[in-house]
Amino acid sequence: MTAILAIIAYLTAGLVITLRLFRNRIAAALPRSLGLGLGFLGVVLHAIPHYRNLIDSSGINIGVFNASSLIAWTITLLLLISSLSKPVENLGIAIMPIAAAAIFLDSRYQTVHFLTDQVSTGLTIHILVSMLAYSLFTLASVQAVLLAIQDHHLRQRHPGGFIRALPPLQTMESLLFEMIGVGFILLSLALLSGFAFLENMFEQRLAHKTVLSIIAWFVFGMLLWGRYRFGWRGQKALIWTLSGFVVLMLAYFGSKVVIELILG
Repeated sequence: MTAILAIIAYLTAGLVITLRLFRNRIAAALPRSLGLGLGFLGVVLHAIPHYRNLIDSSGINIGVFNASSLIAWTITLLLLISSLSKPVENLGIAIMPIAAAAIFLDSRYQTVHFLTDQVSTGLTIHILVSMLAYSLFTLASVQAVLLAIQDHHLRQRHPGGFIRALPPLQTMESLLFEMIGVGFILLSLALLSGFAFLENMFEQRLAHKTVLSIIAWFVFGMLLWGRYRFGWRGQKALIWTLSGFVVLMLAYFGSKVVIELILG
């Protein structure tokens, strides 16, 4: 029941944000705080069933759907906290439905991959930092898509509709590269902690994940360097951001899907 209420809260929050973005008559009566409040309610409700699925007497279950739910919860919480001081709540148009879908999948399908009590503190830190990095890059990817749409409309001289409700283009770009910058630092820490606390980052079951994570690190590093050196923006920033995100997604979820769902 709590999971259903969390899904309803997320979807309603996403609907409120969408209506406000398109600035119709209904939106005039919907305060910004309503969408954020419903989002925070969803986060609280989401935590209850997720905790029950995550924590077990055998350890911490980070099966593919549990991990997806945890990352979705983290992404949503980061978005809402950031929205208190920055104009990023419009990302909730995509993030809220994704979080709702993650709750449904986690409640409907169960996969098991336990971290037992024998797992070291260092490895736990590595996993948590990796999830934070992935969460920030997810937000950055959604921001990049929204920024590209805004840039296209402005170049075509069609600044009406929901584009008018977005922050200025320069502010949107600054927010994007702030997310990527912090995410890059966290990804760097995740790789360093992995090499420090895992016995062999290139052993068979971790090799593809390590290689893809390093490739993603180089992609985001090149994007930040291109932004600093050549002022990359618009379509180029979108392509590099989404490319790095896809590689990072394959690094983390690709192996989990194959091992837990396909190979059982």
